[in-house]
Amino acid sequence: MQIAEITRFLETIAPPFLQEGYDNAGLITGSGAWECTGVVVSLDATEEVVQEAKAKGCNLIIAHHPIVFSGLKKITGKTYVERAVIKSIKEDIAIYAIHTNLDNVMEGVNGKMAERIGLTNCKILQPKPSLLQKLFTFVPLAHADAVRTAIFDAGAGHIGNYSECSFSTSGTGTFKAGEGTNPFVGKIGSRHSEEEVKIEVLFPVWLQGAIINGMKKAHPYEEVAYDIVPLENKHQMTGSGILGELPEAISEKEFLQLLKNQFGLSVIRHTGFRNKPVKKVAVCGGAGSFLTKTALAAGADAFVTADVKYHEFFDAENNMLLTDIGHWESEQFTIDLLAEFLSVKFPTFAVLKTGVKTNPVEYFS
Repeated sequence: MQIAEITRFLETIAPPFLQEGYDNAGLITGSGAWECTGVVVSLDATEEVVQEAKAKGCNLIIAHHPIVFSGLKKITGKTYVERAVIKSIKEDIAIYAIHTNLDNVMEGVNGKMAERIGLTNCKILQPKPSLLQKLFTFVPLAHADAVRTAIFDAGAGHIGNYSECSFSTSGTGTFKAGEGTNPFVGKIGSRHSEEEVKIEVLFPVWLQGAIINGMKKAHPYEEVAYDIVPLENKHQMTGSGILGELPEAISEKEFLQLLKNQFGLSVIRHTGFRNKPVKKVAVCGGAGSFLTKTALAAGADAFVTADVKYHEFFDAENNMLLTDIGHWESEQFTIDLLAEFLSVKFPTFAVLKTGVKTNPVEYFS
């Protein structure tokens, strides 16, 4: 199996289109054409993880964090980034990063955090706008179901947890086939009227190519009439953070103890207690303080994130328990998440979770 087969599968879960502008997700070293000998999953692709992959006979590292965020002007081994890149190239080990694109999907990093905490009724905290388009196409009545099915199979028609969503209206289409055409119905040089169905479906922008190709293959017409319209609707299944609810309201101290137990924490930085129960909870793995006001506006009783600066704790306005559990700590179960995805898809293939703890932060107690 080629490395590209594995990365293509991951990109169906977390499309590269969803990564933030500053990010560098994707294949960083190596080639997708290489035959894959095994996978090591890690949060970071450090030199130690590259060595681990080599020792275990694996030539692909799938990391959450890109080892290279910006351009390298020199690769001399002076920094930990340069050393990891040199080592991976020297040992023929590919490094693939699946970062903010995995943050921005419901079943990604934040979904795993919510699962650990036990949240239910989860939804994206800050859905992304301008990711949806609408397709209109016109099909002879007898072929409408076949075209609908092809469009759905390509990924269109999802609204929240509903699939195969569309709307159809009947009407009459007209056309006149010119010289050199091969019309499905009608005669060359004569205007033809055909009873048609107008099909409307929503789809995410990154699936446009696959959906148009699927539609054209299933459509009987030589020239397919269709419109694509960009929408401002927010994509409710993609975006930053997750908001959910605990099965039962608990005290703030009980909530902090829950976090300590589920994330293996020795310390939690947090705002002062309000002496109010915690029921509605927002989460964002990694540096998520940019969502503090969004969580507050959504009515969250607590917000679980990391890398909160001193002044940013004030943003909770004493109306929400803001917790900083640590960057690595918040994202540590992403390793399990990726291993689960790959093991289900490729059950006979070697998928190993790193034994290297890449967290650069230690706590003295």
